[in-house]
Amino acid sequence: MQHAQEATTRLYSIASSPKAHPDEVHLTVAVVRYRSHGSNREGVCSTYTADRVSEGETMPVYVHFSRTFKLPEDGDSPIIMVGPGTGIAPFRAFVEERAAIGATGKSWLFFGDQHRGTDYLYGDEWERCLTEGRLSRIDLAFSRDQAEKVYVQHLMLEQSAELYSWLSDGAVFYVCGDASRMAKDVHEALISIAEKEGGKSRADAEVWVKQLQTDKRYLRDVY
Repeated sequence: MQHAQEATTRLYSIASSPKAHPDEVHLTVAVVRYRSHGSNREGVCSTYTADRVSEGETMPVYVHFSRTFKLPEDGDSPIIMVGPGTGIAPFRAFVEERAAIGATGKSWLFFGDQHRGTDYLYGDEWERCLTEGRLSRIDLAFSRDQAEKVYVQHLMLEQSAELYSWLSDGAVFYVCGDASRMAKDVHEALISIAEKEGGKSRADAEVWVKQLQTDKRYLRDVY
């Protein structure tokens, strides 16, 4: 045991606003279980949280503050949030926070997963947010509910004109979730939208997207 490595810290995006839930921290955890080379494998932290910690028990945690992935100081600023799967977590917190402080800026959410019936995380909350005006619009991509797979980047391209208009009006663009494919596809979709709606060359579109990042109007929390 003296040669065993310490377990790596697992970081989860917080899915709640302290203004909406004082003294609470909500998490959105995907429980990892799979088979590899004939053996059952499981995620250390996700299965520990799901299976081994009973209600009322405690577990060691700490809060890691992000200096960049945060809401704009101006509550009038529009925000666009792309968070498929558990990437939805920080955006639940964002919407709760904006409602609590009375922010008036528009908010647009892109969410996706496999099946609407089982994977529409916080679905009832989002529908209430739309009804109550806490969320301006939501676009949903459930990849396995039809023959042709649809992902969040496809919805972005379908709504390219309005999305480009929001960005031109100062919207902050957020992405949270899978870094290996989703974030890359969303980045590519942004470039394509700048080309199409902004009449830019590929090179100029890349510069435009890079400027969004420099201006801290394109922020990512990917893993």
